[in-house]
Amino acid sequence: MRPTARRIGMITPSSNTVVEPVTGALLDTRQDVSVHFTRLRVTSISLDPADTRQFGQDSFVEASRLLGDARVDVVAWNGTSGSWLGPDRDERLCRAMARAAGTPATTSTLAILTALRTRAVRRLGLLTPYTPDVGAAIAAHYAGQGFPVHVARHFGRTTNYDFALITDAELDDAFGGLAAAGCDAVAVVCTNVRAAHLAAGWESRTGVLVVDSVAATLWHALGLAGDTTPITGYGGLLARPPAALTQR
Repeated sequence: MRPTARRIGMITPSSNTVVEPVTGALLDTRQDVSVHFTRLRVTSISLDPADTRQFGQDSFVEASRLLGDARVDVVAWNGTSGSWLGPDRDERLCRAMARAAGTPATTSTLAILTALRTRAVRRLGLLTPYTPDVGAAIAAHYAGQGFPVHVARHFGRTTNYDFALITDAELDDAFGGLAAAGCDAVAVVCTNVRAAHLAAGWESRTGVLVVDSVAATLWHALGLAGDTTPITGYGGLLARPPAALTQR
């Protein structure tokens, strides 16, 4: 690892078992990027206030401050809570995170939306592990950002740890149904769903762009850090990086 390597700071839910190994796999051939993680407590996903309170700003500010001690080039909340709580909330969160870390900041939700904009997506499929009411909230917020959901599939789960247990076969079946419905992109909304390794195969078979949450977060964080090197083998998003991003 060179002293001049890009340093990416990521905040991940405490019960997430996907972000760290998958991000590492995505960067397996990149010796010029290091990723540094911290966690905050998240165990259950629903619209109940007891669960939405897990995403209070103070926890993110402290986590960003800790990552700032490592002099990272960017900080990212590698979680999709803004998809059902609202992208505007994530924008405010990013401003607070950026002040705390002294770097640009992003979130998985803002990364997904940026990816959808850069690819001019019009017919969006939504694939999540969540319950239908959480899925409906996501669809409403995405429609408000210009991406009405054409078709969706939700696995109906609430325990964050369990999201990582959804199998490749289950994901293949769900994606196939969405692709057959005429989507031009499918967003896999959850960073504890292990789908990044499936994206290239899905795209090859169907021609439908896959915007995986973990891959999109890395893609956007690298762009904000000024890194435009393609990452191949994981689908079109990472293979076609944006020009260096100066803002979300």
